[in-house]
Amino acid sequence: MSDGSDLRKIDAKAAPLSAHLGAVGMPGVTAWIGLLDIGQPKPGETVVVAAASGAVGSVVGQLAKAKGCRAVGIAGGKAKCDYVMNELGFDACVDHKAPNLFERLSAAVPQGIDVYFENVGGEILDMVLRLLNPFARIPLCGLISGYNATEPYGVKFIHSLLVNRAKLQGFIVSDHLERWPTALGELAAMVREGKLKYRETIAEGIENAPKAFIGLLKGENFGKQLVKLA
Repeated sequence: MSDGSDLRKIDAKAAPLSAHLGAVGMPGVTAWIGLLDIGQPKPGETVVVAAASGAVGSVVGQLAKAKGCRAVGIAGGKAKCDYVMNELGFDACVDHKAPNLFERLSAAVPQGIDVYFENVGGEILDMVLRLLNPFARIPLCGLISGYNATEPYGVKFIHSLLVNRAKLQGFIVSDHLERWPTALGELAAMVREGKLKYRETIAEGIENAPKAFIGLLKGENFGKQLVKLA
């Protein structure tokens, strides 16, 4: 039973209430901690993020741009890639549903990859491993491509981590509660100043929650998937 110490009072003036479930909530903090604490991007570096139009990935790319990096997204479909580039301000976005993915990803990162924020796993991770720069960093917060798999995907290019002296670190955002106040403060300020943009996909009614969840796993949502109860 909780003693209430893990509860957080929401400041409705800091950002719209629904944003506290997305860009100024757990997804935003996941992006902030993973990218800044583990990825440690430096100006001029290339940051790549999978699921770039989602609640976490969309924040990762915008934080990377704020740090002076080249931000490259990977997303499913032209509409999502257009959103990532035209609304979120990424430098490039690669459609993983189109053919010749590795060739197009290679072209989008002519200087190689310094930071890869991993949400997806599977074949995309394997492609990224082939493009890593020496001393690259990979914050790992999700492997959604394998959540419904009957057998785990066998990563083929794992040796790239050794050859490039790269760091791959998994993390759970709730392990870093001491960082939340700083992260939330910075994210809320960026939203207020128009420097952090986000979308929400809203399902109406609890009866539509299962469909929304399945759609989330299929990558049908833009930004945070929410269910509106009233």
